[in-house]
Amino acid sequence: MATYRASHGGFGAGGWRARLSVWRAARGPMAQGFTSSPEPRSIGLFAKGRQLVAGNYLFSGHLIEAPGTGLWDIAPPDVDFSAELQGFGWLDDLAALGDAQARSRAQNWTHEWIDRFGAGRGPGWTPNLTGRRVIRWIHHALFLLNGADRGATDAYYRALTVQTRYLSRHWSKAAPGLPRFEALTGLVYAGLSLIGMESLVSPAVAALAVEAKTEVDAGGGITTRNPEELLEVFTLLNWAALALTEAGHPVPDEHLDAIERIAPTLRALRHADGGLARFHGGGKGAEGRLDQALASAGIRPHKALGHGNAPAMGYVRLSFARTSILLDAAAPPGGRAGGSAHASTLAMEVTSGRRPLVVNCGSGAPFGTEWRRAGRATPSHSTLGIDGASSSRFGAGEGEILAERATVLTLRQQSTAEGAALHAAHDGWALTHGLTHARDLALSIDGRHIAGVDTLISLNPQGKARFERVLTATGLQGVPFSIRFHLHPDTDSTLDMGGNAISIALKSGEIWVFRHDSRAKLALEPSVYLERGRLKPRATKQIVLSGHAAEIETRIGWTLAKAQDTPLAIRDLDRDDTPVPL
Repeated sequence: MATYRASHGGFGAGGWRARLSVWRAARGPMAQGFTSSPEPRSIGLFAKGRQLVAGNYLFSGHLIEAPGTGLWDIAPPDVDFSAELQGFGWLDDLAALGDAQARSRAQNWTHEWIDRFGAGRGPGWTPNLTGRRVIRWIHHALFLLNGADRGATDAYYRALTVQTRYLSRHWSKAAPGLPRFEALTGLVYAGLSLIGMESLVSPAVAALAVEAKTEVDAGGGITTRNPEELLEVFTLLNWAALALTEAGHPVPDEHLDAIERIAPTLRALRHADGGLARFHGGGKGAEGRLDQALASAGIRPHKALGHGNAPAMGYVRLSFARTSILLDAAAPPGGRAGGSAHASTLAMEVTSGRRPLVVNCGSGAPFGTEWRRAGRATPSHSTLGIDGASSSRFGAGEGEILAERATVLTLRQQSTAEGAALHAAHDGWALTHGLTHARDLALSIDGRHIAGVDTLISLNPQGKARFERVLTATGLQGVPFSIRFHLHPDTDSTLDMGGNAISIALKSGEIWVFRHDSRAKLALEPSVYLERGRLKPRATKQIVLSGHAAEIETRIGWTLAKAQDTPLAIRDLDRDDTPVPL
C-alpha cells in the first residue's frame, strides 16, 4: 500500500493515552482462533522480500544496510520510515518471497513487535496504522502461524484481539479520508475473522458505508484529488466488500455505489501505459495494483474512455491510438485535503503506448522538506509558470495549505473528425499580475500530433490596470514566464535544427519532435523525476520555452508530434522495469 505521511493518522501514537487505550482493550476474553480468513489480497514484491532477508531496509526513500540487525533494532530516520515499519506493508514482500528464511523473519519480527509495542508503546498506535497492520496480519495469518509454537500463536491472537478492540473504540479519531478507510477496513476484517469479535462487524460496516457515501463524491473522486490515494481507497473498499461477501454478510448499497463511482474515474486517470497520472502528491501506483483492483471490482466500463467525457476528479483526458494526455483542470484542494496539494493547474502529462513522455516531477515528500515544497511548486509541473510566483501560493500562517488557489475560469472540450481539443483558463496570477493563463490542446485522431497554445492575457479593465503597473515596474521589459515540459528519465532528448526543435527518443523506438512558433527562447535544461521508493531524485531533462509577456495578450504556440519516419505501431516488449528501484 502506498505510504502517506504519518500525520494523517491523528490520535497520539505511543503516549500515555495510547497505553491506557490498549490496557483497556486488553480487558476481556481473547480470541482463540479464526472463524474465517479472507484471501491474502495485498501483494508484495519478491525482490523487496529478498532485500529484507539480506538486511537491506528500504523504506520511505531511505536505505539502511544492516545485515544481522533486526527490523526493530534499526533507528528510523524519519516519521514516514517509522510509519512504513509499523504498518507492516513489508509483510507483503516477505510473503511474496515465501521461503523458509522469509517466513522466519516475518514470524520473528511480528513477535518482536508484540513484545516491544504490543502494550501501546511506540509510534504505531494510530487508528490508520493499526488498521493497516491488522489487515496484513490477517492476510498473512497462515504465513505467520505455520510452524509456530503454542506460546507464539496465543500471543498473536491476543495482540490481534487487543488491536481489534482498540480500533472499535478509536477508528473515528483517524483523519477522514484514506486513514479512516484503513482503520475501518481493518476493523471489518478482524470482526469477520476472529472468534468472539462478531458483534463488531455490523457497526464497522455501517460506519464504512457512511464514509464511502460522504468521502467519495458523486463523480467518484475524493477531496485530495490524489489519483494514487483514490486507488488506495478503492482497493480498501474492494477488500472489505469481498471479505463481507465471502463471510456471507450483505454489503451496504452505499459501499457498493462508491466502488461503482470510483471505477470509471480511475480508468479515466489511467495513462496508456497503465500507470496513474502523477498529480497532487500521488505516484503512478504500484505495478499491477490498478489492474488488480479494477478486476477485483468486476465493474465493466460503460463507455470507451478518450475524449469528450466530463472531467474525472478535476482532470481532463484526451486519448487516441494509445497516446494519452491528462490535464489538471480544477483548483488545487484546500482545507484539510490541501496538505499535499500542488500548484499544478493546467499542468499535463503525456504517455505514448507503454512509455511516459511528458510528466510532472512528482511528490518530493520522500526526499525531505525542501524537496517536498519544490515538488509542489508550479515549475515542477508541465505547464506555464510566471517566474518567481506559483499559480497557487502558501498564505501567511497557513502552514502547508495553499491559501491562494488558482480557479479554473473556463473549460471547453470539442470532438471533431480530426481528433479532440480542449480549452481551459485559470486566474492564478490575476491578483498578482493581472494575467490569466489559457491553454489550448488538440490531439489528432491517429495519436501522432499534439498542438498546444499557451496564452497570458488580461481579461478585464482591472486586470489590464494591474498588468500595466507590473509592466511599468519591470521597466517595460515584461513579465518573465517559462513553459515547461518535464521529460521522463527514460527518454533521450537532443536540441536539433539549429536550436529550433527538440527530438525525444523513447525506448520503444518512437521519435517525438517538439517545435514552437513564437519568439520565446527554446532550451533543454536539467530536471528531476521524484519517485517514491528511490534513494534520491532521478536526473532527467525538461523542455523550456521562456520569454516575457509585455503586451495585454501573449500567445505561444507549440507542437509535439511523432517524427514522420516513426511507424504507426511499434512492438514495444522491452520494458526493463525495475521492481525495486534504487
